[in-house]
Amino acid sequence: MLKTDPRYGAYVSILKAHLIPAMGCTEPIAIAYAAAVAARALGEVPEKAQVLVSGNIIKNAKSVTVPNTAGRKGIEAACAAGLIAGDPDKELQVIASVSEAQLQEIDAYLARNVITVGIKPDARLFDILIIAEAHGHKATARIADRHTNVVEITFDGDARLNAAISSDREDQDGAQETLLTIEGAYDFADTCDIDDVRPVIARQIAYNTAIAQEGLTGKWGAGIGQLLISSVGTDVRTRARAMAAAGSDARMSGCEIPVIINSGSGNQGMTISLPIIEYAKEDGVSEDRLYRALILANLTAIRQKTLIGCLSAYCGAVSAGCAAAVGVAYLQGGSLSLVNHTLVNGLAILSGTICDGAKPSCAAKIASAIDAGLMGYEMAKNRRQFRGGEGIVKKGVENTIVNVGRLGRDGMKETDQEILRIMIDN
Repeated sequence: MLKTDPRYGAYVSILKAHLIPAMGCTEPIAIAYAAAVAARALGEVPEKAQVLVSGNIIKNAKSVTVPNTAGRKGIEAACAAGLIAGDPDKELQVIASVSEAQLQEIDAYLARNVITVGIKPDARLFDILIIAEAHGHKATARIADRHTNVVEITFDGDARLNAAISSDREDQDGAQETLLTIEGAYDFADTCDIDDVRPVIARQIAYNTAIAQEGLTGKWGAGIGQLLISSVGTDVRTRARAMAAAGSDARMSGCEIPVIINSGSGNQGMTISLPIIEYAKEDGVSEDRLYRALILANLTAIRQKTLIGCLSAYCGAVSAGCAAAVGVAYLQGGSLSLVNHTLVNGLAILSGTICDGAKPSCAAKIASAIDAGLMGYEMAKNRRQFRGGEGIVKKGVENTIVNVGRLGRDGMKETDQEILRIMIDN
């Protein structure tokens, strides 16, 4: 792909926009970010705060540990941390630096029970509104559609920021994402100047490897990564699953090591990258080949998630695990045809796995998704494939991706609502 091709610059921009650092699960961290923005607008720590969010935010923030809060979980903890210790300039690393004094202040603030949480009326799929009040003044901050997309800031009713958002009720990606195809991603990965995206990919390798190693050695979550190594073995396929699962073990349980996310999700960022890194070590491939495989895998995941949506009842580990297998296929010399069949096969196996929020069991789903993706790759290498007309599979990789997007975005809406009702009842 020539640099003069409009897709070239778009793909570079897409990678830079999607592969960003985040500490902790991104939904509660987005709440902390919105709270920090509201507190800055108010000019002080509020006497009370209201958190109004969409159902999917509740689902993904309810059961996960918030970093730097001494093990506290949930929306109230995320909000309090953002109000008291948040630095909005750091976006998804908003609570990366919390002092001991601030931690004590967070605990005291939570003990006062001055944070209320509710469903936001007419919420978009991804929607967070913080209303902060103190000494007769009121400030608000709203994030919509994407984790760092601040669309509204007010102080005493006066707008300090009022950004236009799409009339579409669902979350929106930029126009650049519409240029993504698997064929285009393969061409870009195969021919691009690595230096154009080297800092982004290098950071993904370093950050995600660090948290995975912590997950394998520390006591985090259900220890799925450790279990895979101890019970299955240390072959490359098991290590690929274990490293990604271990990263999730740590991250879902409040580990303070940042990760590089993909499509707004740290779990997906780890699922995409860590298996490819393990296969690269096993095969002794060049750094250049590793980087190109990661470029293809990341773009493949973004292509899928653009159609599914940022939040859904569709488990994002599935799209990420299949993208990881695409990266492994490329790493080992796979053609575009092999990559296409790998992706279709993997999607045919596990699409429809539900997302019931961020929590320790995400690690096990990640391991299963990677296994399904790699099975799809083994099938493709042996010229076996699932064919158009079989279930949701349609002839052509792009057509299958569209079907999966339709399933995740439209078909599972009622499933999403039922999952939320079940979680609230628990």
